[in-house]
Amino acid sequence: MSSEISIAEATPEVEVIFENEISSEEPPMEEWSSIQLELPQENIKRLKYDQGLYDPGSGEICAEYLPLSASSVFRHVYYNYPGIKDPGIVGAILMPESRIIYPDDGQEFYLTLCNEMNLCPVRSFYRGLLDDKIDLKYYGVDPKGLRPMAMSLKLNRFVTVLDLTDNWINEDGCFHLGEMLIDNISLRELNLTGCRIGSTGARRLFHNLHLNQALKSLNLSRNDLGDTGVELLAKAIFKGADLRQLNLSFNKLSGKSPLALAEAFETNNKLSHLNMSWNSMLSPNAIFALCTQLSLNSSLEELDLSWNSLSGSRIGLAIKILLSNPKIRNLYLSNNKLEGPVIKSISVSLGKAKNLDTLDLSFNPLTTKDAILLLERLRERRVKLKRLLLDNIIVDEEFVSLHKEILSYKFRSETVVTWGMVRKKFSPVGTDIREIVFNRCEAICNKSKKKRVDIALVIQQMYRDDPEPMSVKTFAQRIRANGAQLDDDLIEEMANRFPGPKSDKIKLISLPAVIEYLKRKWPERKLPPTPPPEPEPEPVIKTKKGKNKK
Repeated sequence: MSSEISIAEATPEVEVIFENEISSEEPPMEEWSSIQLELPQENIKRLKYDQGLYDPGSGEICAEYLPLSASSVFRHVYYNYPGIKDPGIVGAILMPESRIIYPDDGQEFYLTLCNEMNLCPVRSFYRGLLDDKIDLKYYGVDPKGLRPMAMSLKLNRFVTVLDLTDNWINEDGCFHLGEMLIDNISLRELNLTGCRIGSTGARRLFHNLHLNQALKSLNLSRNDLGDTGVELLAKAIFKGADLRQLNLSFNKLSGKSPLALAEAFETNNKLSHLNMSWNSMLSPNAIFALCTQLSLNSSLEELDLSWNSLSGSRIGLAIKILLSNPKIRNLYLSNNKLEGPVIKSISVSLGKAKNLDTLDLSFNPLTTKDAILLLERLRERRVKLKRLLLDNIIVDEEFVSLHKEILSYKFRSETVVTWGMVRKKFSPVGTDIREIVFNRCEAICNKSKKKRVDIALVIQQMYRDDPEPMSVKTFAQRIRANGAQLDDDLIEEMANRFPGPKSDKIKLISLPAVIEYLKRKWPERKLPPTPPPEPEPEPVIKTKKGKNKK
């Protein structure tokens, strides 16, 4: 019993405050808490407004709710905020900042732009802004640096030549150069050789080119323009770009480019120098259209169509029409496939080109007859050509002799003609029969050791006695009389090699011709000089001896 009482006393009593009845059943819908919505009370401001105690447009707090007097309401911190000072809005609107006017050389403006863009200025460009030429070829200009350069050139009035050869100009740089051309009125020459512009850069560069009337020379060599880039340039020329010198070499152009330029030249044909060399303009019709338009150009001086694989009679007709332009001075057609009919068309038209100074047809498959045909035209005084370049063209001796004859003319004293190798006429080289004949004669005359005869001295003595041509029979008799026992066949061959005057009756041999050959064969064999004739003795007068001699 005592143990049960001690256990009961040790167990504490726990008072139950709340007992949660766990049930798997959901309460009814009317007991859901989300359905018990309390409607908001009516708007207090609306009630006060109905009572005339609140005006929403007054901007004031109702004084009923402020434990202040009426005179203190305007000084309350929640009612009257302190005044804010103007941060400069009024001045910025009513009094704008004065515009900075930079000098017209663009140097200060260039440094400002470089500072804003966090770029290092190019010293050569900065100094060149005061000269007439800025030379940055092979400089490696940062593409981002073209923006401050182009913007500073808008103000510049000194620079006339800008050379950016072999600098990479991206699309953004072309855009800024194109924008520069709108305002610049002093730049005359722009050299962009090897700048890798491409057709996308050409679109940005040529977009406003027609608005610039100062730029005269544009070099776009090695820029991968393609036909698309040239078509964009042709549109700028069509709109009025005043270009006079244009270089489009090494741009992977096909026949579409000459056609695009020909269409542009129908309205604006002012080019004086056009270079389209090192391309693939294989279309004869395109070249014909281009040459036709250039023949109407009164300013054209130079055209370069080298390295284009031009060939065919259509090309010859195109060049013939081009040479009808009296103003053209230099025509370069080297490294093509011109020959035959093309050369004939060119030679016929040389008389019409009154100011043509240089014609370059080097490294074309011209024949010797083609070269002579061109050279013969230089005999005419009306042909004004001064430099005919035919490098690597094989000519013959007739061409060389004709060249000497033409240079002997007074009006051709300054003419220059070049050519390649001279091909000599083939002449077979064999043994001289005359040498065989006289070697045989020498052997026969020296056969006898006791009595040797010098055939050269024998014939010289015969010539001294009688230099006139003699008959073969007489010649044989005299030869044998002097101890040279020669065969009839040998004497007959000698007469054939040294024939005398023709005679119907007898066959003659020319002793002077024989002597002339023997002097060259044996120059050391000579007759002793002939002694002068002895004077006749005076007659002796005989006197008679007598006694009366005194």
